[in-house]
Amino acid sequence: DLERQTETIGLVVLRGAGGCFSAGHDLGDLAHGEKLPRPNFQSQVIERLANLPQPVICAVHGHCYTGGLELALAGDVILASANAKFADTHAKWALTPLWGMSQRLPRRIGQSQAMDMMLSCRTVGAEEALRLGLVNQCFAEEDFFGAVDAYAQQVLANSWFSHRANKKLLMQTDGLP
Repeated sequence: DLERQTETIGLVVLRGAGGCFSAGHDLGDLAHGEKLPRPNFQSQVIERLANLPQPVICAVHGHCYTGGLELALAGDVILASANAKFADTHAKWALTPLWGMSQRLPRRIGQSQAMDMMLSCRTVGAEEALRLGLVNQCFAEEDFFGAVDAYAQQVLANSWFSHRANKKLLMQTDGLP
């Protein structure tokens, strides 16, 4: 539905509904034989989100780990609360990223920094994430969602046509000389 509503929906803001953005996939569900609607369901959803014609803003507060980080990386802009924490913990569980992180994380922060995060499984706080280029902006925790709304309103005040065209240009020319 979002893909087709470019004249009525100018951008998408993705955020967690609870105390954090996402702690990742529940490994207990996997252990109990989780049944998905179709094979590769999560990666397909994340890819569709990344490829929306509208800009996608991921508003990250609290934990953003592993599969949650893969989800956030599908956003065009990542805004972080000062309490945000990012980590790729796939290697702790003998897993590999399958939802796009192996491409999106190095494109965002560079190969050596991505390798560091993926090998060490260390947690990166909001300020370090800003310094690395993982997030675009960092806002105080107490007014985080107000700041996200103000940012979204600033984006919406500009040409929606230009936003869609610029996003398409950036996506289609990524990696070209």
